Amino acid sequence: MLMLSCKLSTLRVLVVDDHELTRLTLQLVFSCQENIQVVGLASNGKEAIEMVKRSHPDVIVLDLQMPVMDGWSASSHIKAISPNTQILAYSSVEDLNFQGTKAMSSFDGACKKDIPTSELIALVRQLGQRTGNTSVAG
Repeated sequence: MLMLSCKLSTLRVLVVDDHELTRLTLQLVFSCQENIQVVGLASNGKEAIEMVKRSHPDVIVLDLQMPVMDGWSASSHIKAISPNTQILAYSSVEDLNFQGTKAMSSFDGACKKDIPTSELIALVRQLGQRTGNTSVAG
C-alpha cells in the first residue's frame, strides 16, 4: 500500500504587543487553530527584532504603539533582516494611515484591534500564503 504524506505546512506566527493580556489572548486564539504555531511573544519592537532573528516567523501581528521601540520602527528593521516575513499592523489607533504611506510601507496588512477573531485569523492565513507557505489550509 502506497502512503502519501499530505501534511500541511505550519504557519509560524509572532505576536508583538505591550499588553500582556492581548499577547496571551492572541497566543491562545492562534494556538487553537489548525496549522498555526505561535513561535514567540514580544512586548516591544526591540524584542520582536531579536525574536525574528531566532524564530523566523512567517507572519508577525505587530502592535504599533509600544514602549522601547514602536511598531513603525520595528517593522522597517524586520523587513531589512527578513524581507519575506509578512507584517500585520495591529492597532487601536482610529486611522491606521495617520502616519502616512511611507511609514506604512513596511507593513503587508493592517487591522484595528476590534476586528472579529475569525477575520483576524483569516487575515493572518492570507498573509501567510504570501510567504511561500501556500499549503496552509483554513
